[in-house]
Amino acid sequence: MLLELKNTAVHYGKVEATRDISIKVPEGEIITLIGANGAGKSTTLRMISGLVRPSQGEVLFEGESIAHLDPEDITDLGIAHVPEGRHVFPQMTVLENLEMGAYLVKSKQEMKNNLESVFEHFPRLKERVKQFAGTMSGGEQQMVAMARGLMSSPRLILMDEPSLGLSPIMQQEIAVIIKEIHAQGRTIILVEQNARLALSLAQYGYVLETGEIALEGDAKKLRDDEGVQRTYLGMD
Repeated sequence: MLLELKNTAVHYGKVEATRDISIKVPEGEIITLIGANGAGKSTTLRMISGLVRPSQGEVLFEGESIAHLDPEDITDLGIAHVPEGRHVFPQMTVLENLEMGAYLVKSKQEMKNNLESVFEHFPRLKERVKQFAGTMSGGEQQMVAMARGLMSSPRLILMDEPSLGLSPIMQQEIAVIIKEIHAQGRTIILVEQNARLALSLAQYGYVLETGEIALEGDAKKLRDDEGVQRTYLGMD
């Protein structure tokens, strides 16, 4: 198992944000976390990447605990986090943003190879390497954020709401790119409020409600579940 969460919980002060979260992420799969705002999806990703510490439970990457590691050490292990809201560096060019994603890459050749690979997924960015990221559209900034995450040669990519605020056409473009990244052998944990999109991309899904897992299963079976359809897919 590439990543495993065992009975984890996160507290912000005295407030319990998540409880008893157990998730398995096999190598090479897309696993999705769906649920309403405040369900604990983003908190779970932040815990994996070391931005918050679990107050209980274990976070295991290839069987080794990473719960005590700092975010840069977790990135160095091969886990990249593409945060909600994109968070590009607006006063820096596209190329400079991408180079920031490779700050732990020691080999110039590896960095060059990663840049070439990123431009295969995001040809639009290659055309705009000198453009300041803050002047780009929301969809283009999302591409920059995703591409920056790929620059560290990750084995596991945490994607937090990549379709948020984008037009339907741009959402489908981002979905195609996620499929391409997955086809290259990358493992992905995808957090999405757009449950229909998430379940169409993933092999397995977890439904979070008020900080805990309410339901889990094969993504197709979750799509067919009447409760999921009614609550998350807008179907009566």
